[in-house]
Amino acid sequence: MSQADSFRDPAGFVSVTSDRVIRTVFPDGIANLNACLHSRAAQTFVEAGKLIASQPLDPDTSLPAEQMRVEHPRIPFIAYPWEWPPAMLHAAASLTLELCSGLLEEGLGLKDATPSNILFRGPRPVFIDVLSIEERQPLDPVWLADAQFARTFLIPLLLNRRTGFPVHEQLLFHRDGITPAQAVRQLPRLRRWFPPDLNLVTLPARAARLENQAIYRPRAARDAGEARFILGHRLRGLRAKLDSLEPTREPSAWSTYESACPSYSQEQQTVKKQFVERTLTEIKPRRVLDVGSNTGEFSLMAAATGASVVSIDSDPESVSELWRMANKADADVLPLVADFARPTPATGWRCHEHSSLLDRCEGFFDCVLMLAVTHHLMVTDQIPPAEIFDAAAPLTTAWLLIEYVGPADPMFRRLARGRDALYQGYDRQVFEACARRSFEIAGSCEIPDSHRALYLLRRKP
Repeated sequence: MSQADSFRDPAGFVSVTSDRVIRTVFPDGIANLNACLHSRAAQTFVEAGKLIASQPLDPDTSLPAEQMRVEHPRIPFIAYPWEWPPAMLHAAASLTLELCSGLLEEGLGLKDATPSNILFRGPRPVFIDVLSIEERQPLDPVWLADAQFARTFLIPLLLNRRTGFPVHEQLLFHRDGITPAQAVRQLPRLRRWFPPDLNLVTLPARAARLENQAIYRPRAARDAGEARFILGHRLRGLRAKLDSLEPTREPSAWSTYESACPSYSQEQQTVKKQFVERTLTEIKPRRVLDVGSNTGEFSLMAAATGASVVSIDSDPESVSELWRMANKADADVLPLVADFARPTPATGWRCHEHSSLLDRCEGFFDCVLMLAVTHHLMVTDQIPPAEIFDAAAPLTTAWLLIEYVGPADPMFRRLARGRDALYQGYDRQVFEACARRSFEIAGSCEIPDSHRALYLLRRKP
């Protein structure tokens, strides 16, 4: 058994080993857990893949007798809310409200509402915090997590809509969300006075100035039916606000960049696609990391060969669009907003609570794709080619499919902005020499009439 990997919930903690996820539940949390395990609505969500399954385990003699343990299936790759694009945050919010509404008729509810309660299995959100499900007081018409839902879901989506402030950056620096008082200063002055901004941010920010202990006094409806009606009405109101903030499809930075300076002719693109598809079919990877996934074409191609794919790109719009396509196709692709040159750091208490992106990736994949990305790393981020291969090697146990882009390539020259002299000594011989530090060249493909080539590299033992 590993060290406890969670400690904030007073009702229990989760321990994760290489192949098991065990939740230990303290006495105060057992009644709520049993209510969840015996709930018809909860079971329906489990069967639909929207709520994590929980299998009670035999008592552990090394633990106090009053504690209980359950085992959950492992989500293949953990992705945190500060790596999600707006579309994925919206999907997580939608699942939170769906679960809360579904549990209401059985007298159950959620005691908190945070994106940290959710992971993604491929493109599908899964609610994992079963100890968040609790038995409600029958006459209580209030959802205490209402304000938290606004701070962590609705307000970040609103700020993204109004100001372009990326939701992943908001949640990286504000784990508990954005308060109305923080948000109101960032909204356009006129927009503050119209819904949903008015009810979601402006009025709550003003009301916070008058806050007193009276607002925390328990309220009671006349009967359980009235309490459910009031709470149901409030949940429908939150749903309407969420629907109004559904992210729109905007042109991605990559599509604008690509249209301004296209990388390939139709013939060249065909050659690249055929080589990548043939290679993936031959090596049959189980887990693929697509670095700089752009439009996600090759992520979806890898998923179609049976691989479980994690895709990273720094453009939230591209990642949102890939998530929509993967979700629609039910493809096993988890798209994340991340910059390979500036990967997500370890965060949380003592920087041990949430591991860094590279720590989660290390040794997890048997194939890494780095297509049309090396020139961005070299020129924009000034990373030497040897460093690129040194960074890629720990991420794959077997294969690296990488694209060489020479200094004479139009995209390379556009990024260089007249600094071509800095890259005069860089060519395919240098690229191959850097690759051989950690890899063997297993195959290659020339892109006709271009300064590009594709390489299949095998990791050295």
